[in-house]
Amino acid sequence: MPRLVAVLLLLACALPAHAQGSSLERFQLLLRTTQSATADFEQKVFDRNRKLVQESSGRFAFLRPGRFRWAYTKPHSQLLVGDGERLWVYDRDLNQVTVRRTSRALGSVPAALLAGASDIDQAFELAEGADRDGLAWVEARPRDKDAGFERIRLGMGVAGIEAMELVDSFGQTTALRFTGLRRNPQVDPETFRFTPPGGADVLGEK
Repeated sequence: MPRLVAVLLLLACALPAHAQGSSLERFQLLLRTTQSATADFEQKVFDRNRKLVQESSGRFAFLRPGRFRWAYTKPHSQLLVGDGERLWVYDRDLNQVTVRRTSRALGSVPAALLAGASDIDQAFELAEGADRDGLAWVEARPRDKDAGFERIRLGMGVAGIEAMELVDSFGQTTALRFTGLRRNPQVDPETFRFTPPGGADVLGEK
């Protein structure tokens, strides 16, 4: 599901363990102090009745501003790469690539929350959330009414961002948990370059 992008990519940034203050202040500190991150993720999708309908897992990396790699490995292989100018979505099973300019995707992909630059406040409305499950939460609502999702919740614990939830316009919830997270590692810029494989169908903006 490309719109999750990254959903993240997200977030896998960790805050310094000593971070204090409100959840919104901690999140803003994260944006100021995290330039890169890598982690494994597990993703579960629930319908509006909280029935589990899909599970997947993979690994991601990002390098601000605007570059990220979000790779699903189970149960199907799918790759999302943001190179700073374009968002590439590669479905290996279909041998199909979809591409769009990042500037047009800013308000519609959660990756913009952390991998974006200085215009996050223009794309999302941020607010404090209620503490839950031992985590402090921040809620982000897209200003773009056509974003395809209603809100993103980010759950922060002692180690940093430990959970993320995305609620779409159909009442479906995507929940992510992050493990093995590394904050500010050195990441090879080549990680965020993508060249469509030979023979692949390429759709969208180039």
